[in-house]
Amino acid sequence: MTESVKGRLTSLAPQFLVDDLDRAIDFYRDVLGFAFDEPWGGFYAIGRRDGFDLHLKEASKTQADRDHRYRGEHLDAYCGVDSIDAFYQDCLAKGADIIKPLASTAWGTKDFYLRDPEGYILGFGGASE
Repeated sequence: MTESVKGRLTSLAPQFLVDDLDRAIDFYRDVLGFAFDEPWGGFYAIGRRDGFDLHLKEASKTQADRDHRYRGEHLDAYCGVDSIDAFYQDCLAKGADIIKPLASTAWGTKDFYLRDPEGYILGFGGASE
């Protein structure tokens, strides 16, 4: 039996290292609907949507790391979404790089994967409609 950990988490925000902060902000704002304030120090930005935060930090990654994630469909983040069909169609219409189309899962949901311009793989899923 696991011992209880005190305290309650009130947020959890991934930090993605990006080569081009402006390009990353454009994608997360224009395709996925995050709102951003001005970047801090020219290298760090926080996007917010629906009570969730995403931190972007300008710092290089290796091509080998990007290739490994892509080949193995290793998710960098997974997001639950209401109205998954509509969200998927919106991502398609906005030109998202879909690497695994929306499909039903064995556990009764639907999900899809996309790759952002920096090579991160994001999974999105929700109840079948």
